[in-house]
Amino acid sequence: MSLDWIYYGISWILLRWHALWDTIGIPDGGILGTNWAWILSIVFLVVTVRVVLFPVFVKQIKSQRAMQALQPKVKELQEKHKGDRETLQKEMMELYRVEKANPLMGCLPMFLQIPVFLGLFHVLKHLNPAISDKYKTLYGWSLDQFNSATQARLFTAPIPAKFGSSPADLVSLDANGTTVKVVAGILVLIMMATTYLTSRQMILKTGWAEDPQQKMIQRLMLYGIPLSLLVSGSLFPIGVVIYWVTNNLFSLAQQQWVLRKFPPPQMAGKAGSTSARPASNASAGKGTAKNPVQPANRGLFGRKQAQPEPTTPVVDTKALAPKPGAKPVNPKKGARPANKPKG
Repeated sequence: MSLDWIYYGISWILLRWHALWDTIGIPDGGILGTNWAWILSIVFLVVTVRVVLFPVFVKQIKSQRAMQALQPKVKELQEKHKGDRETLQKEMMELYRVEKANPLMGCLPMFLQIPVFLGLFHVLKHLNPAISDKYKTLYGWSLDQFNSATQARLFTAPIPAKFGSSPADLVSLDANGTTVKVVAGILVLIMMATTYLTSRQMILKTGWAEDPQQKMIQRLMLYGIPLSLLVSGSLFPIGVVIYWVTNNLFSLAQQQWVLRKFPPPQMAGKAGSTSARPASNASAGKGTAKNPVQPANRGLFGRKQAQPEPTTPVVDTKALAPKPGAKPVNPKKGARPANKPKG
């Protein structure tokens, strides 16, 4: 199956944004060794894709909430069918079907962006000044647009260059190998960090899944994918890494907005659990429900206030106890009523 439709689509979006920045007056010449019109075209390629995929992102959030609500039932099934993995899988699939929850929906936006990523990778790889002129106009590029894009740079490093570019590629792009490695290396590290933070943000807010399969997927996204980028990132053109970093930053902002606007149930539970801690501490021996431990009264600046006088008299048991060697007193013979008037 030909993927030319993806390459044409990515090229069309890039060229439309570049034409807009050119019309506005964003300089195409190098300021700080950077062609900002082309860099902004890649950044707003991300914005375009994310706006198109926003309905899918909403479905992803709804599916994640449904999965969280089903965790108690999933745990019951795991206890019920402990040791019978086949029956457990059938019961869980039936549960997901009845409740209309899709465990794979959480990864759907990422999967839908893979064609865009591959398309941009191919288009930037296509920007090679050494190829024949008849291939330079593929995917809707004019010759002038192609030549301008091949000269696009970020801090003097060409955007089609990679950390692992061969000497021949660097010569064709008129690039300095050290500069390319420094710029690409820093971007790859930022890409790894933002990828990790994107996954960590969602897991910290929603909590780890109870389902072992879901938990394994969470761990893969949290640790596996960022580590894999350490190797694969050296094969990505600088323009692709810019796309990835921008996409991660967009995801961080979007997730933060959604989680604040619509907090998941776990967040509400966590708030309630903190208020319940004093009761658990009281039952552990610091006090009971019938006889709680009263905190010390404190006034301004944390100083202790005087304790109020007790309402019942305090009995001094030592004063009432007989002294050593004293004769015992018989209250029936010698005692006189305290309230009896004299004379």
